[in-house]
Amino acid sequence: MSSALTDLFPLPIVQAPMAGGVSVPTLAAAVAEAGGLGFLAAGYKTADGMYQEIKQVRGLTGRPFGVNLFMPQPEYADAAAVDVYAHQLAGEAGWYETELGDRDSGRDDGYEAKLAVLLDNPVPVVSFHFGVPSRDVLDSLRRAGTFTLVTATTAEEALAVERAGADAVIAQGVEAGGHQGTHRDNPETDGTGIGLLSLIAQIRETVTIPLVAAGGIMRGSQIAAVLAAGASAAQLGTAFLATPESGANAVHKQALTNPLFARTELTRAFSGRPARGLVNRFMREHGPYAPAAYPEIHHLTSPLRKAAAKAGDAQGMALWAGQGHRMARELPAGQLVEVLAAELAAARTALSAFQEGGAG
Repeated sequence: MSSALTDLFPLPIVQAPMAGGVSVPTLAAAVAEAGGLGFLAAGYKTADGMYQEIKQVRGLTGRPFGVNLFMPQPEYADAAAVDVYAHQLAGEAGWYETELGDRDSGRDDGYEAKLAVLLDNPVPVVSFHFGVPSRDVLDSLRRAGTFTLVTATTAEEALAVERAGADAVIAQGVEAGGHQGTHRDNPETDGTGIGLLSLIAQIRETVTIPLVAAGGIMRGSQIAAVLAAGASAAQLGTAFLATPESGANAVHKQALTNPLFARTELTRAFSGRPARGLVNRFMREHGPYAPAAYPEIHHLTSPLRKAAAKAGDAQGMALWAGQGHRMARELPAGQLVEVLAAELAAARTALSAFQEGGAG
Protein backbone atom coordinates (compact mmCIF):
# COMPACT_ATOMS: atom_id res chain seq x y z
CA MET A 1 0.00 0.00 0.00
CA SER A 2 1.14 3.54 -0.73
CA SER A 3 2.66 5.01 2.44
CA ALA A 4 0.43 8.07 2.07
CA LEU A 5 -2.61 5.79 2.29
CA THR A 6 -1.13 3.59 5.01
CA ASP A 7 -0.53 6.61 7.20
CA LEU A 8 -4.21 7.54 7.00
CA PHE A 9 -5.90 4.29 8.03
CA PRO A 10 -4.38 1.07 9.39
CA LEU A 11 -6.77 -1.40 7.73
CA PRO A 12 -7.10 -1.65 3.91
CA ILE A 13 -10.88 -1.15 4.20
CA VAL A 14 -12.67 1.86 2.71
CA GLN A 15 -16.37 2.52 3.26
CA ALA A 16 -17.73 3.64 -0.10
CA PRO A 17 -19.44 7.02 -0.25
CA MET A 18 -23.12 6.32 -1.00
CA ALA A 19 -25.14 9.40 -1.93
CA GLY A 20 -28.79 9.89 -1.14
CA GLY A 21 -28.48 9.94 2.63
CA VAL A 22 -26.75 6.57 3.19
CA SER A 23 -23.19 7.66 4.07
CA VAL A 24 -24.07 9.70 7.13
CA PRO A 25 -21.57 11.05 9.70
CA THR A 26 -22.27 8.24 12.21
CA LEU A 27 -21.34 5.61 9.62
CA ALA A 28 -18.17 7.37 8.44
CA ALA A 29 -17.04 7.94 12.03
CA ALA A 30 -17.73 4.35 13.11
CA VAL A 31 -15.67 2.96 10.23
CA ALA A 32 -12.84 5.41 10.93
CA GLU A 33 -12.81 4.55 14.64
CA ALA A 34 -12.52 0.84 13.77
CA GLY A 35 -9.44 1.45 11.62
CA GLY A 36 -10.94 1.78 8.14
CA LEU A 37 -11.50 4.90 6.04
CA GLY A 38 -15.00 6.29 6.44
CA PHE A 39 -16.52 8.46 3.72
CA LEU A 40 -19.17 11.15 3.45
CA ALA A 41 -21.08 11.48 0.18
CA ALA A 42 -21.49 15.13 -0.82
CA GLY A 43 -23.58 14.22 -3.88
CA TYR A 44 -27.08 15.78 -3.91
CA LYS A 45 -26.21 17.96 -0.92
CA THR A 46 -25.60 21.69 -0.70
CA ALA A 47 -22.12 22.95 0.11
CA ASP A 48 -23.32 23.99 3.57
CA GLY A 49 -25.00 20.62 4.10
CA MET A 50 -21.69 18.95 3.28
CA TYR A 51 -19.82 21.27 5.66
CA GLN A 52 -22.24 20.55 8.51
CA GLU A 53 -21.70 16.80 8.05
CA ILE A 54 -17.92 17.28 8.03
CA LYS A 55 -18.23 19.10 11.36
CA GLN A 56 -20.35 16.25 12.74
CA VAL A 57 -17.74 13.64 11.77
CA ARG A 58 -15.01 15.71 13.38
CA GLY A 59 -17.08 15.79 16.54
CA LEU A 60 -17.36 11.99 16.51
CA THR A 61 -13.80 10.97 15.64
CA GLY A 62 -10.32 12.39 15.41
CA ARG A 63 -9.35 9.85 12.76
CA PRO A 64 -9.02 10.57 9.02
CA PHE A 65 -12.07 10.35 6.76
CA GLY A 66 -13.01 11.26 3.21
CA VAL A 67 -15.55 13.29 1.24
CA ASN A 68 -16.78 12.34 -2.24
CA LEU A 69 -17.77 14.85 -4.94
CA PHE A 70 -19.74 14.37 -8.16
CA MET A 71 -18.18 16.01 -11.21
CA PRO A 72 -20.36 18.52 -13.13
CA GLN A 73 -22.08 16.93 -16.13
CA PRO A 74 -21.98 18.22 -19.71
CA GLU A 75 -25.11 19.68 -21.27
CA TYR A 76 -27.65 17.17 -22.52
CA ALA A 77 -29.28 18.08 -25.83
CA ASP A 78 -32.17 15.64 -26.40
CA ALA A 79 -34.91 17.29 -24.39
CA ALA A 80 -37.51 15.43 -26.45
CA ALA A 81 -36.35 12.09 -25.04
CA VAL A 82 -36.77 13.43 -21.52
CA ASP A 83 -40.25 14.68 -22.45
CA VAL A 84 -41.24 11.22 -23.65
CA TYR A 85 -39.95 9.60 -20.47
CA ALA A 86 -41.71 12.19 -18.30
CA HIS A 87 -44.96 11.35 -20.10
CA GLN A 88 -44.38 7.66 -19.37
CA LEU A 89 -43.84 8.44 -15.68
CA ALA A 90 -47.11 10.35 -15.35
CA GLY A 91 -48.86 7.20 -14.15
CA GLU A 92 -46.25 6.77 -11.38
CA ALA A 93 -46.86 10.35 -10.24
CA GLY A 94 -50.59 9.67 -10.08
CA TRP A 95 -50.08 6.42 -8.19
CA TYR A 96 -47.83 8.00 -5.55
CA GLU A 97 -49.91 11.19 -5.47
CA THR A 98 -46.98 13.47 -6.16
CA GLU A 99 -45.56 15.64 -8.95
CA LEU A 100 -42.60 14.83 -11.13
CA GLY A 101 -39.47 16.77 -10.20
CA ASP A 102 -37.97 19.74 -12.01
CA ARG A 103 -35.59 18.30 -14.57
CA ASP A 104 -33.67 21.60 -14.69
CA SER A 105 -32.65 21.56 -11.02
CA GLY A 106 -28.96 21.91 -11.82
CA ARG A 107 -26.14 20.01 -13.51
CA ASP A 108 -23.08 20.81 -11.41
CA ASP A 109 -24.22 19.56 -7.96
CA GLY A 110 -22.72 22.69 -6.41
CA TYR A 111 -19.24 21.52 -7.41
CA GLU A 112 -17.38 24.84 -7.19
CA ALA A 113 -18.96 25.80 -3.86
CA LYS A 114 -18.09 22.42 -2.36
CA LEU A 115 -14.50 22.68 -3.60
CA ALA A 116 -14.23 26.10 -1.97
CA VAL A 117 -15.35 24.63 1.37
CA LEU A 118 -12.88 21.73 1.07
CA LEU A 119 -10.01 24.11 0.29
CA ASP A 120 -10.92 26.41 3.19
CA ASN A 121 -11.52 23.52 5.59
CA PRO A 122 -9.39 20.64 4.27
CA VAL A 123 -10.30 17.02 4.98
CA PRO A 124 -7.77 14.15 4.77
CA VAL A 125 -9.21 12.55 1.60
CA VAL A 126 -11.39 13.70 -1.31
CA SER A 127 -12.62 11.39 -4.08
CA PHE A 128 -14.37 12.20 -7.35
CA HIS A 129 -17.04 10.36 -9.36
CA PHE A 130 -18.34 10.83 -12.95
CA GLY A 131 -15.15 12.31 -14.37
CA VAL A 132 -11.68 13.72 -13.73
CA PRO A 133 -11.03 17.07 -12.04
CA SER A 134 -8.59 19.50 -13.59
CA ARG A 135 -4.94 19.36 -12.59
CA ASP A 136 -5.38 22.77 -10.92
CA VAL A 137 -8.09 21.37 -8.65
CA LEU A 138 -6.02 18.30 -7.73
CA ASP A 139 -2.91 20.40 -7.15
CA SER A 140 -4.85 22.82 -4.94
CA LEU A 141 -6.17 19.97 -2.81
CA ARG A 142 -2.69 18.48 -2.52
CA ARG A 143 -1.30 21.83 -1.33
CA ALA A 144 -4.09 21.84 1.27
CA GLY A 145 -2.85 18.46 2.51
CA THR A 146 -5.66 16.39 0.98
CA PHE A 147 -5.12 12.97 -0.61
CA THR A 148 -7.13 12.63 -3.86
CA LEU A 149 -8.75 9.64 -5.53
CA VAL A 150 -10.76 9.44 -8.76
CA THR A 151 -13.01 6.59 -9.92
CA ALA A 152 -12.22 4.80 -13.18
CA THR A 153 -14.08 1.95 -14.88
CA THR A 154 -11.51 1.23 -17.62
CA ALA A 155 -7.73 1.31 -17.99
CA GLU A 156 -8.08 4.31 -20.32
CA GLU A 157 -9.98 6.23 -17.66
CA ALA A 158 -7.34 5.27 -15.08
CA LEU A 159 -4.65 6.71 -17.35
CA ALA A 160 -6.59 9.98 -17.53
CA VAL A 161 -6.75 9.98 -13.71
CA GLU A 162 -3.00 9.52 -13.43
CA ARG A 163 -2.24 12.19 -16.04
CA ALA A 164 -4.45 14.69 -14.22
CA GLY A 165 -2.32 14.26 -11.11
CA ALA A 166 -4.57 12.34 -8.71
CA ASP A 167 -2.86 10.48 -5.88
CA ALA A 168 -4.71 7.21 -6.49
CA VAL A 169 -7.38 5.63 -8.66
CA ILE A 170 -10.51 3.77 -7.56
CA ALA A 171 -10.99 0.82 -9.91
CA GLN A 172 -14.75 0.27 -10.02
CA GLY A 173 -15.79 -3.09 -11.42
CA VAL A 174 -19.15 -3.70 -13.06
CA GLU A 175 -20.22 -5.64 -9.94
CA ALA A 176 -20.49 -2.42 -7.92
CA GLY A 177 -23.79 -1.15 -6.58
CA GLY A 178 -25.05 2.32 -7.35
CA HIS A 179 -23.79 4.50 -10.18
CA GLN A 180 -20.97 3.43 -12.43
CA GLY A 181 -18.36 6.20 -12.31
CA THR A 182 -17.75 6.34 -16.05
CA HIS A 183 -16.10 9.55 -17.21
CA ARG A 184 -18.41 9.87 -20.22
CA ASP A 185 -21.94 8.55 -20.33
CA ASN A 186 -21.98 6.72 -23.64
CA PRO A 187 -25.10 4.55 -24.19
CA GLU A 188 -23.20 2.52 -26.78
CA THR A 189 -21.07 1.04 -23.98
CA ASP A 190 -24.04 -0.09 -21.86
CA GLY A 191 -23.56 -3.72 -20.87
CA THR A 192 -19.83 -3.72 -21.59
CA GLY A 193 -18.56 -3.14 -18.04
CA ILE A 194 -15.41 -4.94 -16.85
CA GLY A 195 -15.30 -7.32 -13.86
CA LEU A 196 -13.19 -6.11 -10.95
CA LEU A 197 -10.31 -8.62 -11.09
CA SER A 198 -9.84 -8.11 -14.82
CA LEU A 199 -10.04 -4.35 -14.33
CA ILE A 200 -7.41 -4.36 -11.58
CA ALA A 201 -5.02 -6.30 -13.82
CA GLN A 202 -5.58 -3.94 -16.76
CA ILE A 203 -5.15 -0.80 -14.66
CA ARG A 204 -2.07 -2.17 -12.88
CA GLU A 205 -0.42 -2.60 -16.29
CA THR A 206 -1.40 0.93 -17.33
CA VAL A 207 -0.68 3.25 -14.38
CA THR A 208 1.77 3.43 -11.50
CA ILE A 209 -0.36 5.27 -8.91
CA PRO A 210 -1.96 3.26 -6.08
CA LEU A 211 -5.26 1.54 -6.74
CA VAL A 212 -8.32 1.06 -4.52
CA ALA A 213 -10.59 -1.80 -5.67
CA ALA A 214 -14.39 -1.47 -5.63
CA GLY A 215 -17.19 -3.72 -6.80
CA GLY A 216 -19.13 -6.52 -5.12
CA ILE A 217 -16.74 -6.97 -2.18
CA MET A 218 -18.53 -8.33 0.91
CA ARG A 219 -16.02 -10.57 2.71
CA GLY A 220 -12.47 -10.36 4.01
CA SER A 221 -11.42 -13.15 1.67
CA GLN A 222 -12.43 -10.96 -1.27
CA ILE A 223 -10.36 -8.11 0.17
CA ALA A 224 -7.41 -10.52 0.28
CA ALA A 225 -8.04 -11.39 -3.37
CA VAL A 226 -7.99 -7.80 -4.62
CA LEU A 227 -4.92 -6.98 -2.52
CA ALA A 228 -3.16 -10.00 -4.03
CA ALA A 229 -4.21 -8.76 -7.47
CA GLY A 230 -2.47 -5.43 -6.91
CA ALA A 231 -4.88 -3.17 -5.04
CA SER A 232 -3.74 -1.15 -2.04
CA ALA A 233 -7.15 -1.24 -0.36
CA ALA A 234 -10.72 -2.37 -0.96
CA GLN A 235 -13.77 -0.11 -1.07
CA LEU A 236 -17.05 -1.63 0.15
CA GLY A 237 -20.48 0.00 -0.18
CA THR A 238 -23.27 -2.57 -0.06
CA ALA A 239 -21.54 -4.34 2.84
CA PHE A 240 -22.05 -1.20 4.96
CA LEU A 241 -25.55 -0.45 3.65
CA ALA A 242 -27.22 -2.85 6.11
CA THR A 243 -25.41 -1.54 9.20
CA PRO A 244 -27.49 0.29 11.83
CA GLU A 245 -25.33 3.41 11.34
CA SER A 246 -26.19 3.56 7.63
CA GLY A 247 -28.77 6.17 6.69
CA ALA A 248 -30.45 3.85 4.18
CA ASN A 249 -34.21 3.41 4.41
CA ALA A 250 -35.21 0.34 6.45
CA VAL A 251 -37.08 -1.05 3.42
CA HIS A 252 -33.87 -0.78 1.37
CA LYS A 253 -31.85 -2.58 4.07
CA GLN A 254 -34.37 -5.41 4.32
CA ALA A 255 -34.52 -5.84 0.54
CA LEU A 256 -30.81 -6.71 0.36
CA THR A 257 -31.43 -10.19 1.75
CA ASN A 258 -35.12 -10.57 0.84
CA PRO A 259 -35.51 -13.58 -1.52
CA LEU A 260 -38.05 -11.50 -3.46
CA PHE A 261 -35.14 -9.49 -4.85
CA ALA A 262 -32.99 -12.21 -6.33
CA ARG A 263 -30.69 -10.23 -8.60
CA THR A 264 -29.32 -6.86 -9.62
CA GLU A 265 -29.11 -5.06 -12.94
CA LEU A 266 -27.62 -1.88 -14.31
CA THR A 267 -30.42 0.54 -15.14
CA ARG A 268 -31.02 4.13 -16.25
CA ALA A 269 -34.60 4.06 -14.95
CA PHE A 270 -34.06 6.24 -11.87
CA SER A 271 -31.33 8.68 -12.87
CA GLY A 272 -30.59 8.49 -16.59
CA ARG A 273 -27.12 7.06 -15.88
CA PRO A 274 -26.20 3.38 -15.46
CA ALA A 275 -26.52 2.32 -11.83
CA ARG A 276 -26.77 -1.15 -10.30
CA GLY A 277 -29.73 -1.95 -8.09
CA LEU A 278 -32.08 -4.72 -7.05
CA VAL A 279 -34.52 -5.52 -9.84
CA ASN A 280 -38.00 -4.30 -8.88
CA ARG A 281 -41.19 -3.24 -10.64
CA PHE A 282 -40.05 0.28 -11.47
CA MET A 283 -36.82 -0.95 -13.00
CA ARG A 284 -38.57 -3.62 -15.08
CA GLU A 285 -41.27 -1.29 -16.36
CA HIS A 286 -39.20 1.82 -17.06
CA GLY A 287 -35.58 0.70 -17.44
CA PRO A 288 -35.85 -0.29 -21.12
CA TYR A 289 -37.18 3.19 -22.03
CA ALA A 290 -35.06 5.49 -19.86
CA PRO A 291 -32.87 7.85 -21.93
CA ALA A 292 -29.24 8.73 -21.27
CA ALA A 293 -30.04 11.98 -19.47
CA TYR A 294 -28.32 12.53 -16.14
CA PRO A 295 -29.08 14.40 -13.95
CA GLU A 296 -32.38 15.33 -15.64
CA ILE A 297 -33.93 11.92 -15.00
CA HIS A 298 -32.57 11.90 -11.45
CA HIS A 299 -34.36 15.19 -10.75
CA LEU A 300 -37.50 13.99 -12.55
CA THR A 301 -37.87 10.79 -10.51
CA SER A 302 -36.72 12.17 -7.15
CA PRO A 303 -40.25 12.87 -5.79
CA LEU A 304 -41.42 9.43 -6.96
CA ARG A 305 -38.60 7.68 -5.11
CA LYS A 306 -39.22 9.72 -1.97
CA ALA A 307 -42.94 8.97 -2.08
CA ALA A 308 -42.31 5.26 -2.55
CA ALA A 309 -39.91 5.25 0.41
CA LYS A 310 -42.42 7.11 2.57
CA ALA A 311 -45.06 4.53 1.63
CA GLY A 312 -42.64 1.66 2.38
CA ASP A 313 -42.98 0.47 -1.23
CA ALA A 314 -39.75 -1.25 -2.27
CA GLN A 315 -41.11 -1.72 -5.79
CA GLY A 316 -40.87 2.02 -6.50
CA MET A 317 -37.54 2.79 -4.83
CA ALA A 318 -34.01 2.87 -6.20
CA LEU A 319 -32.63 -0.10 -4.29
CA TRP A 320 -28.96 0.39 -5.11
CA ALA A 321 -26.93 -2.74 -4.38
CA GLY A 322 -23.88 -4.58 -5.65
CA GLN A 323 -23.83 -8.15 -6.92
CA GLY A 324 -22.90 -9.49 -3.47
CA HIS A 325 -25.99 -8.03 -1.76
CA ARG A 326 -27.28 -11.38 -0.46
CA MET A 327 -24.12 -11.59 1.68
CA ALA A 328 -24.98 -8.41 3.61
CA ARG A 329 -24.64 -8.65 7.41
CA GLU A 330 -26.62 -6.53 9.85
CA LEU A 331 -23.65 -5.81 12.10
CA PRO A 332 -22.69 -2.48 13.65
CA ALA A 333 -20.25 -0.76 11.27
CA GLY A 334 -17.29 -0.94 13.65
CA GLN A 335 -17.90 -4.62 14.31
CA LEU A 336 -18.21 -5.27 10.58
CA VAL A 337 -14.79 -3.70 10.02
CA GLU A 338 -13.36 -5.96 12.74
CA VAL A 339 -14.96 -9.07 11.19
CA LEU A 340 -13.69 -8.13 7.73
CA ALA A 341 -10.20 -7.59 9.14
CA ALA A 342 -10.29 -11.00 10.86
CA GLU A 343 -11.48 -12.67 7.63
CA LEU A 344 -8.71 -10.91 5.72
CA ALA A 345 -6.09 -12.12 8.21
CA ALA A 346 -7.43 -15.67 8.02
CA ALA A 347 -7.35 -15.64 4.21
CA ARG A 348 -3.76 -14.38 4.23
CA THR A 349 -2.73 -17.05 6.74
CA ALA A 350 -4.36 -19.76 4.63
CA LEU A 351 -2.61 -18.48 1.52
CA SER A 352 0.76 -18.42 3.28
CA ALA A 353 0.25 -21.99 4.53
CA PHE A 354 -0.67 -23.10 1.02
CA GLN A 355 2.38 -21.41 -0.47
CA GLU A 356 4.68 -22.95 2.16
CA GLY A 357 3.14 -26.36 1.55
CA GLY A 358 3.67 -25.96 -2.17
CA ALA A 359 7.26 -24.88 -1.63
CA GLY A 360 7.86 -27.91 0.55
